[in-house]
Amino acid sequence: MSKVLELTLEVWRQDGPGTKGAFETYTVEIPDDASFLEMLDKVNENLFQAGQEPITFDHDCREGICGSCGVMIDGQAHGPQKGTATCQLHMRQFSDGQTIRVEPWRAAGFPIIKDLMVNRAAFDRIVESGGYITVTTGAAPDANEIPVPKDAADSAMDAAACIGCGACVAACPNSAANLFTAAKMQHLNQLPQGQAERWRRSESMVETMEEFFGSCTNHGECQEACPKEITIDFIAMMNRDYLRSKLVNRRRLGERKIG
Repeated sequence: MSKVLELTLEVWRQDGPGTKGAFETYTVEIPDDASFLEMLDKVNENLFQAGQEPITFDHDCREGICGSCGVMIDGQAHGPQKGTATCQLHMRQFSDGQTIRVEPWRAAGFPIIKDLMVNRAAFDRIVESGGYITVTTGAAPDANEIPVPKDAADSAMDAAACIGCGACVAACPNSAANLFTAAKMQHLNQLPQGQAERWRRSESMVETMEEFFGSCTNHGECQEACPKEITIDFIAMMNRDYLRSKLVNRRRLGERKIG
């Protein structure tokens, strides 16, 4: 049986990227079986009824799939429950009478749009630079036409679990996006279908990432904050492929010039 919690919220409010923001305090009563986003919906309903501006925050699927819901909750990306996106966090993780501070991702690569909503277009630029496989369209191949070693398939699936929420960037002291970039790169680099563009992809994605985000210094905060629990092993794989890509791509460039 659920119980009703009385909570105090300190929420970051900011009209836009060029304005100064500040925390504003709200109180709310919410059942402990409600999700964190349902709690924000309740706050917004109260604000609307009072004729005040609702809190702007990102959300979409509310099933832990789309990655749009992330916020900092008491200084933790996605809140206190490990391996959980904000939309799947339930209020039973909090105590009656508790004060909760809610703020957006804090990273130069994620400029604030309004309140808790940030612009994560930098992630799109990284994926556009190489996070895909170019194939000739046609009929779907048989499932067993391209043999894939089980270890490679399992590892690729682990990397592909990344939902692009940005928690890794928000948790990192350097605002690095290495875990996101590594996941988006390695789920392709480990499969046979991704080999044709592997080295161009590796070089392009890393160097695009460096245009927007800081450098990784192996704090490991990213894997702790990741709602899909993707490990920093993929960062090591990415670094290996990036170093090799510099050699392979330069050799290929030299061969084209000679030819």
